[in-house]
Amino acid sequence: MSNDAHDTPGAPAPPAVARGGLGTGLVLAVVSAVTFSLSGPLAAGLFATGWSPGAVVLVRVALGAVVLLPFGVVALRGDWAPVRRNLRLLALYGALGVAATQFCYFAAVQHMQVGPALLIEYSAPAAVVAWLWLRHGQRPGRATLAGLALAAAGLVLVLDLTGARLDPVGVAWALGAMVGASTYFVLNARSGTGLPPLSLAAGGLVVGAVLLAVLAAVGILPVTASTAAVGLAGAVVPVGAVLAALGVVTAGVAYVTGIAAGRRLGARPASFVALLEVVSAVCFAWVLLDELPRPVQLVGGLLVLAGVVVVQQGEAATRRTPPAVGPSLGTRPEAEAGTATGTIEPAAGPAAATDVEPTGKP
Repeated sequence: MSNDAHDTPGAPAPPAVARGGLGTGLVLAVVSAVTFSLSGPLAAGLFATGWSPGAVVLVRVALGAVVLLPFGVVALRGDWAPVRRNLRLLALYGALGVAATQFCYFAAVQHMQVGPALLIEYSAPAAVVAWLWLRHGQRPGRATLAGLALAAAGLVLVLDLTGARLDPVGVAWALGAMVGASTYFVLNARSGTGLPPLSLAAGGLVVGAVLLAVLAAVGILPVTASTAAVGLAGAVVPVGAVLAALGVVTAGVAYVTGIAAGRRLGARPASFVALLEVVSAVCFAWVLLDELPRPVQLVGGLLVLAGVVVVQQGEAATRRTPPAVGPSLGTRPEAEAGTATGTIEPAAGPAAATDVEPTGKP
């Protein structure tokens, strides 16, 4: 689907990684995960005053689009050719990576509990690993598989699925949210489009906001709102300030840094770092909503962190391994298998803590 070097087995690592952009990519990925995770506790405060989940999601995405659009236009520097070349990409990013992820998540929690819905949605890293393996021959290494197992065990503990019940309809919607989240990660890693991260984020949020607005207009996405102040961290916060934080921080900053991280790290490692969003959401719920995490959640958080570290160490070791030149193909396939450079096929995001009814990602 692309001419990007990421799509070609045996292609060199992206210039950003080759120049030592790995550290910057990790920082950006952590910033993206933390800012995304703030959406859940902020949304929980709004829910308590009468806001519906659909209204919170719509306002969050729409405000993010309004804030980022001017910056996205400036980032193009008058060259609109990348936009024209990537109209399908922008539509896919907005429809799946933004709108579908959030709509499917909230549809899922109408039929099942938040914990299992989030667990299914956050299986996106495993879906990314499978996609890159089956579609692009990027076989995961032992470190990636070990990190995946640790992170999965940690998520189960963080989300505390005690007594959880599964509903087939809810599972189907949650799987839809997982597909949307996976699309977000893989498209973030597409670096050969010519679209600056600001422009891709702005375009995707505009498309997502329009689609969510249409769903709200036809009654599929229930929308109710309130002007009442919100209680957070023992203080009373004006609703406008909470909405501004949702739009600017949890949408604008989160999407831009997520795209920039994906282009430096690749889809696979970036998706694993994004799992820190669940752990961060529990911490924010503790600070803002006084929801003390249970010991089992703390243990789970440590396992998630360990899984992310194991994956990153494995991916870094793969990058440092020089490819062996073969007699005819030029590159040893085994050296490419398990590389962390991203590809460009479909896949924010992720959501929040189980105790705060998160707003779902990207």
